[in-house]
Order: sequence, then structure tokens, then C-alpha cells
Amino acid sequence: MHVVIINGSPRVQKYSNTEKIIASFVKGLSEKGASFETYAISNRRSWEMIREAYIKNGEILIALPLYVECVPGLLLEFLEALPKKDEHTRLSFLLQSGFMEGCQLRCGEEFLAKLPGYLGVCYGGCLVKGDNFGIRMLDGEKQEQATRPYQAMGELFAEGDGFFREEAKRFTGPEYLSLPMRLMMQFVFKTFAKKMFQKAAASWGCNMPLDKKVWETP
Repeated sequence: MHVVIINGSPRVQKYSNTEKIIASFVKGLSEKGASFETYAISNRRSWEMIREAYIKNGEILIALPLYVECVPGLLLEFLEALPKKDEHTRLSFLLQSGFMEGCQLRCGEEFLAKLPGYLGVCYGGCLVKGDNFGIRMLDGEKQEQATRPYQAMGELFAEGDGFFREEAKRFTGPEYLSLPMRLMMQFVFKTFAKKMFQKAAASWGCNMPLDKKVWETP
């Protein structure tokens, strides 16, 4: 199997959580003897090259983040430039997000499931996984630990069944967090996480409170 993997994130690769996930996923492909080539739409100068790879190959995987139920606009713009192919091409998706619950990504998944039909190709399924916020900010060991599960999914994908097997469905994790967990998360985000975000913002030069309503400033 040879897979063309397209990073559909608008972030440059250096700051892309999706890029870190892809790096782990392709280790799994390699373990099973599959080959691959990777591209990123954040580099507009490579769009023609990606388009050519899409045309010439039959196994395409688009990995992308979901931003508050929204597929990145840059990816939609890129998809508009792709020609229609036939059922000999299979298009699959790896959809990741910072949200922890699987339910938060289902709207995006439903949208992606329709795209292969518009392009005239087969649908290979969609791997859905949340709780990926801030992977790019973790140090080496913690980042590897966070992305390691994707290696197993790369091995699964290389076996040829796309993302339709039960292992891929279970990979998503909980569809809904339990009530105690939701209450705990609310507490964490109002306390520890808030301080962490404020510290990160200060390191980037922000000198105003994150909850400041700038539109109300006279």
C-alpha cells in the first residue's frame, strides 16, 4: 500500500498538532510495510504538487483539525481545486480536535463522509479523536506519549480496511463524559487551566486579562 497523506491544517507544520499526529501515524504504516508521502496545505506553493499526487494515487488520507465544529476554510478552498476521479481512488480522513468528547466531532465527521461522493471517489472512513489540544506545546517525551496511540491506527490502516473496523471506532474514546468528569473539567478550566493560559499569553506578549471585553472599552 502507498498512501498520500495531506495535512489539512492551516497552521504551518512547525506549529501543527495534526503534523505531530501524522508523524506517529506513519510509523504504524511503516511497521506494516506501507509506503507514504506527506504534504501540507499550509504551504500554498505546494498545492499543485499535492493535486498531482492526488490525481496519480489511489489511496488518499486527509488529516485535519476541527475548530469549534468547523472544517478549516483553507482545506475547503484546496478541495475545490481537486478534479473528480472514480471509485478506484479511496479517500479517508483523520479528524482530530481539542474537545475530549466524541460527540463534539460528529458534525464534522458527517460532513467529511459526504466529500468523497462529490469527488466521485470511495469513502474509506474517518478516524475520530479528541483531547489533542496543545500537543505541539508538550516536550519530546510527553508529546510522544500523547501521539503514540496513532501509531497503532497507522498499522490498522495499512491492513487495508480503512477506518471501518471496531478498533477504529473504539479509538474515539468516550462519546460523552460522565457528569462527575464534566464538573471536574469545569473546575479545572476555571482555575488551573485559566492560569496556564494566562501564563502562555504573557509569554507571547499579551498584557491584558484573557477575559477582558475589549469591545466594551471606551
